[in-house]
Amino acid sequence: MSNALLVAGTTSDAGKSVVTAGICRWLVRRGVKVAPFKAQNMSLNSMVTLDGAEIGRAQVMQAQAARVEPEAAMNPVLLKPGADGRSQVVLLGRPVGEVGALDYRDRKPYLLERSLECLADLRRRFDVVICEGAGSPAEINLRAGDIANMGLARAAGLPVVVVGDIDRGGVFAAMFGTLALLSAEDQKLVAGWLVNKFRGDARLLRPGLDMLHELTGRPVLGTLPMLPGLWLDAEDSLDLSTAVAHAEVVGPYGADVLRVAVPRFPRLSNFTDLDALAQEPGVLVRWATRPEELADADLVVLPGTRATVADLAWLRERGLERPLRERAAAGRPVLGICGGYQMLGRRITDFVESGSGPVDGLGLLPTTVEFGREKVLGRPVGEAYGERVEGYEIHHGVVAVEGGEAFLDGCREGAVWGTTWHGALENDGFRRAFLREVAALAGRAFVPAPDTAFAAAREARLNRLGDLIEEHADTDALWRLIEGGVDGELPFVPPGAPAARTMEGDRL
Repeated sequence: MSNALLVAGTTSDAGKSVVTAGICRWLVRRGVKVAPFKAQNMSLNSMVTLDGAEIGRAQVMQAQAARVEPEAAMNPVLLKPGADGRSQVVLLGRPVGEVGALDYRDRKPYLLERSLECLADLRRRFDVVICEGAGSPAEINLRAGDIANMGLARAAGLPVVVVGDIDRGGVFAAMFGTLALLSAEDQKLVAGWLVNKFRGDARLLRPGLDMLHELTGRPVLGTLPMLPGLWLDAEDSLDLSTAVAHAEVVGPYGADVLRVAVPRFPRLSNFTDLDALAQEPGVLVRWATRPEELADADLVVLPGTRATVADLAWLRERGLERPLRERAAAGRPVLGICGGYQMLGRRITDFVESGSGPVDGLGLLPTTVEFGREKVLGRPVGEAYGERVEGYEIHHGVVAVEGGEAFLDGCREGAVWGTTWHGALENDGFRRAFLREVAALAGRAFVPAPDTAFAAAREARLNRLGDLIEEHADTDALWRLIEGGVDGELPFVPPGAPAARTMEGDRL
C-alpha cells in the first residue's frame, strides 16, 4: 500500500491547503487514521504544538481536519521571511538560523533528508499521509533543490494530484503547462487533476475537461465548487483579501455594528488572530493602510509581525502613529498582539531581528522590549475578565512591564491593551467579555452573541471541506492512488517534447 498522496498546485493559493484538509476530513470520517504533511512551508502564519514546536498554521488546521494532535513532523521545515530578504529557518519546530535564498539552496539536501525521515515516520504510524506541495511543481529554476513538490514525490514514491484555480482563468493552460515543464520521470507521478473554485454550469466545462484528459493522458478527478466564507487559517498574504472579509455584519444581538481596523503590516504574521473576531455576528473587520481608515474604528488591533522595528517604521511612514496616539488619549480602544504589543511600549532594543538597537516605541503602554536570540515558544494558560484563556507564544522580543494593570502576560493602561499571546480571542468567554468592554468604551449598543463558538465554527467549516471532497471528487480514484500509487506510465508527449528530458539525481 502506498498510503500517501501529494496534493500539488498550478500556483500558490490554488487551494492545496484546503483540498488537503478536505481529503483528511473525508478519510477520517471513513475511519482512516490520517495525518497531514508539508515538507517545506514558507509562511508567517504559525502555531505552537503541545510539546513547544513551531509549525505552519495550515498544517495545524489540517491536523484538526484529521482529528489528530499537530506535531513537528507534519511540517519539518518552516521558512519565515524577514524584512531584509532573509528568512528564519525553523527545523522540526526550532529556529536553526537565518538564510538568504542562495544560502538556503546549499542546505536543501540535508533538509530533504530530514523531511523524508519525518514522512517515513508518519507513514509508519498512520494509515494514510496526505502531503501538500508548495507553490508550483513547475518552478523549473528551483527543481534541482526541490524538497516539497516533485523532489519529494520522486524520493518518496508519491502519486501526485494537481489542483488548479479556475476562478483566476487559464486553468487548462496552467495544468497543461505544468505537466509539459516537468521531466519525463516527474511526469510519471502526476496522476490527475482537480479543478478548484468553480462557479457556473458544469455542462459548459465538460468539453474542456475531456480535452484536457486527451491532451495530457490524465483524468480530471473532480470539479470543486467555490465555497465562499472559508477563512480557514490562511497561509500567506495571497489569502488576506478574504481572510477577514466574511463577518455577519448585521447580527440579531445588537443594534450597532462594531468596527475593527487592522493595520496591514508588510511582514504581518499570525493574522489568524483576527478570525475569531471576523466570525462574530455584528463585527466588521477590515484592513487599514491610511490614517482615515482608523478614524471611525471602535477598536484598532495591531497584529503580530515578523519584523517589529521595520513594520513600526512602516506604520509611522504611513501616518498611522498620530491617530493611534489620539485614540489612546481619547480613551478609544487599541489592542496590540505580540509584535503589535511590542510597538505600543516606550522603547524597543533590537540587536537580533533588525539590528537597529534602541528604537522609540509608540509610548502608549508602560513597557520596554529587548530582543533575545532564543525564541520564546509556549502554550500559556491564564485568566482575564474572570474567563479562562489559552493561547500560544512565538516571539524574540521580551517585554518588561513597568506599570499599568495586568492583562494576560501583558498589561493594560486606559483603553490600550497588549499581550504576547496569540489565539486569545479564540476563547469564547474571554472574547465576548473583551468585546463588551470595547463596545462600552466606544459608546456602541453592541452585544456579543452569547452562543457564538469559534471552535464549533471551525469544525463546521472543516466538515464542509470533507463534504466538498466526498460530493465533488472521484473518491474511488483518490483511494486507488492512495492504496497503490500510479499504475504504470501515463503517456504525454506535448509539442516540443520537453518530456524527453531526463533527470540525473536532482539536477536537470
